[in-house]
Amino acid sequence: MQQFSFQNRANINNSLKAEEFDILIIGGGITGAGIALDAASRGMKVALVEKNDFASGTSSKSTKLIHGGLRYLKQFDFWLVKEVGTERAIVHKLAPHLVVPEKMILPLIEGGTYGSWLTSIGLKVYDILASVEGEDKRKMLDKKEALEKEPLLPKSILNGAGYYAEYRTDDARLTIEVLKTALQYGAKISNYIEAKNFIYKDNRVAGVKVFDTISHEEFHINAKYVVNAAGPWVDELRQLNHSKIGKRLHLTKGVHLVVSHEKLPVQQSVYFDVPDGRMMFAIPRGKVTYFGTTDTNYQKDKDNVTTNLVDATYLISAVNNMFPDINLTLDDVQSSWAGLRPLIHEEGKSASELSRKDEIFVSETELISIAGGKLTGYRKMAERIVDLVAKKYDRRFAISFDEIKTKEIVLSGGTFKDFNEVKSYTDAIQNRIAEVDFDRKYAEYLVYNYGKQTDLILQKYDDLSLQMSEEGEPKKMLQAEVLFCIENEMTCSPTDFFMRRTGRLFFDAKSVVMYKDFVLDIFKTLFLWDDKTTQHYQQELAYHLKTATTFL
Repeated sequence: MQQFSFQNRANINNSLKAEEFDILIIGGGITGAGIALDAASRGMKVALVEKNDFASGTSSKSTKLIHGGLRYLKQFDFWLVKEVGTERAIVHKLAPHLVVPEKMILPLIEGGTYGSWLTSIGLKVYDILASVEGEDKRKMLDKKEALEKEPLLPKSILNGAGYYAEYRTDDARLTIEVLKTALQYGAKISNYIEAKNFIYKDNRVAGVKVFDTISHEEFHINAKYVVNAAGPWVDELRQLNHSKIGKRLHLTKGVHLVVSHEKLPVQQSVYFDVPDGRMMFAIPRGKVTYFGTTDTNYQKDKDNVTTNLVDATYLISAVNNMFPDINLTLDDVQSSWAGLRPLIHEEGKSASELSRKDEIFVSETELISIAGGKLTGYRKMAERIVDLVAKKYDRRFAISFDEIKTKEIVLSGGTFKDFNEVKSYTDAIQNRIAEVDFDRKYAEYLVYNYGKQTDLILQKYDDLSLQMSEEGEPKKMLQAEVLFCIENEMTCSPTDFFMRRTGRLFFDAKSVVMYKDFVLDIFKTLFLWDDKTTQHYQQELAYHLKTATTFL
C-alpha cells in the first residue's frame, strides 16, 4: 500500500487521532507545506491538515512565478527584494524541473512606469540583491534589439527594454512536492480535514477538533503547538481563538486569463505597463499564453472566488493596449483562474500598494498565526515559524531541535544537478514516448510536472499497454498519470487531479472536457464509489470546469 494515497488515508487519520504532535499545522498551501518540511526535517513530530485539497486556495491561483519582486524596488522594499531574490535561486536548485528559467522582457515605453535610467539601475540593484550570476544577469536592449526579442511590442512608443531572468513554476505542484518531501521526514499529512475548534489545556491551545469531510467523522488532534497557516482564512481561526485583535487581513483578488499561444504568440515572458499605472505579466506556457493579474479588494465568499466580466475585460484591454497587433476578445479566452492574496491591512493604502511581507501573530493562548508573504518566500516564512516554535519548546520543555536544513533538501522528483540535466532528461523522455506519437510538448509537460517521477508514470504506461490494447495511447498515458497521482499524492477526486495535480483545468481545458468521464470511471472503480458519490464528484468537476471557462 502506498503511504500517501487515499487507500492509506484511514491509517494516516488514525495516527492523527492517537499521537500527540510537537506542531500541528492548519493549512495545506505552500506556507503550511513549507512549515511541515522545515519542522519535520529538524526532528519535530509534525501533523498537517487541510480543509479542502492541498493548494486549493491561494497556492494554486498565483501568477505561477518564482520571481525576485522587481516591482518592490519601486517601493524601496530592498529587504523583500533581497530575500525573495535569493530564495528564487535556492528553490530552483531544490526542484530544477519545477522551477524553470524564464527570460523576462520589460518594455520601456513613452510615459511608462520605468524609464531607461531607472530600469538599468533598478535591474543592476536587483542583480546584486538577488545574487544573480552568469547569463542570468540583466541586459539593457535598445529599440531594435527589443523588437528582435519581441516583435509584438508597440513600435511607435517603444524606447528599448530591460531583459532579465525569472523562474516559472506550477504553484500547486510545488506545494505537493514540498508536502511529499515532508512525509519522508515522518510528517503526518491529510486533506479534507477541517479545523472546527481549538482544544485548550491550562489556558493554552493544546490541539484542534476537526471534521473529516470525506468520512464525516469528528476527532481531536493533540499538539504542543498549533500553527494557523490558513491563508485567506487565517482571521476566521483567530476569531475562533478569540484573538483577532490588532492587525487584520486585507484580501485582494488576482485574476489570470489563458488564451492559445497562437492568439498571443509572445516569444518569452513580458512584464508590461497597464494604462492605470499597474504592471502585468504575459507568460507563454506550452501551447498557451496566460496573462494577469488584477489587484482588487475582495470581501465576498472566500470559498467561491470567480472571474467576472469586469476582470476579463480589464485584462484583455491591457494586453491589446500593449500589443497593438493583437486583438484579443472574450471569445479567445480558453480558461481563467481567480485567487486571493491574504495581505496585512494598512490604513489608507490601495490594494496594489499593500506590502507583500509576511507577519506572525501569537495569541495569549499561544496560537501561532502567519499571514501575508509570497510564494517565492515560502521557505523563509517557514524558517521564521519553526525558529519561533523551537525557542518556545526549548523554554518550556528544555528540549532543542536541529538547525534549519531545507536549503539543502532536494524536493521529490527534483534529483537533477541543474537545468541542463533537466533538458537532457526531457530529451530522453521525448525519445521514449515518440514511439507512440507523443510530442516534445508532452515530454515537457510530464517532466516539468513530475521530474524524475516521470519514470514511474511511464512504467505504469508500459504495464497498461500490456493490459488494455483496445484503449488509445492518450487514454493509457492519462490513466498511468492518474494512477500515479492517486497512489503517491493523496488525490481524492477528478477535480484534485485535473486542477491541482496537473493544471490541465487551467492550461488544457479541452483535454478535461474530452477525458473527464474516462477519469471519473477510474476513480469510481478504484474507490468503489456508489452512484450518489460518483454524481457528487461529477458535479464538482463540472462546476469547476464551468467556473474556469465562463465569466459569471
